[in-house]
Amino acid sequence: MMMKKNKPKKVLILGSGALQIGQAGEFDYSGSQAIKALKEDGIATVLINPNIATIQTSANFADKVYFLPIRTNFVEKVILKEKPDSILLQFGGQTALNVGVDLYEKGILERYNVKVLGTPIDAIKSTEDRLLFANKVIETGLKVPTSKTASNLEEAVAAAEQIGFPVMLRIAYALGGLGSGIINDKNELIEKARRAFSFTNQILVEESLYGWKEIEYEIVRDKYNNCISVCSMENIDPMGIHTGDSVVIATGQTI
Repeated sequence: MMMKKNKPKKVLILGSGALQIGQAGEFDYSGSQAIKALKEDGIATVLINPNIATIQTSANFADKVYFLPIRTNFVEKVILKEKPDSILLQFGGQTALNVGVDLYEKGILERYNVKVLGTPIDAIKSTEDRLLFANKVIETGLKVPTSKTASNLEEAVAAAEQIGFPVMLRIAYALGGLGSGIINDKNELIEKARRAFSFTNQILVEESLYGWKEIEYEIVRDKYNNCISVCSMENIDPMGIHTGDSVVIATGQTI
């Protein structure tokens, strides 16, 4: 079999980590599959994962496992020691994504000539930054709720008063609904926004769509623009009920 010239030789994988919001258990499965796929292709794998109770840290999976926190300084030390030519960021949850962006912005990946495989940094930033994401959706011709980003409490209050209560508060660069939710008045906004800013430096204040139906589509697309709709799902509860407290049915039932 002819080998591709640009085929990676050693890949660093940021693993799923502790079972907490930001790096959850489902990423253990996807990360394990990534390791298996790389090994089948004859590519060496280096895994960083602080959780010894995961599948991906099992014996005979990754060629090398580092039980270290998924933090920028630790990852840089592993890169320096192992000298991987590539890195996978999307199999460790929100924590790994944030660390990946930090590695890129600090020039660490470029300094050690480490290539990001799969989802590129620009795409990660466009989906994590609430303003960038809204702009990307608008570019496609789709409608989005009226929204404003805020980087401090004063901006959040001003945005909410301009849009009008109730508003939806969303937190950027985080999963699990940390600090997010429907806000009915200024006092509630101040309380939730303070909590949100303890997790992030950006929040989004947008018009409330409370009570709307919530439909999800899982789409996989490759670099050649081939698209597959894995499934469509419909939340039994309307918007305003957090996904973690709701039930989803596949396929959609009422649309």
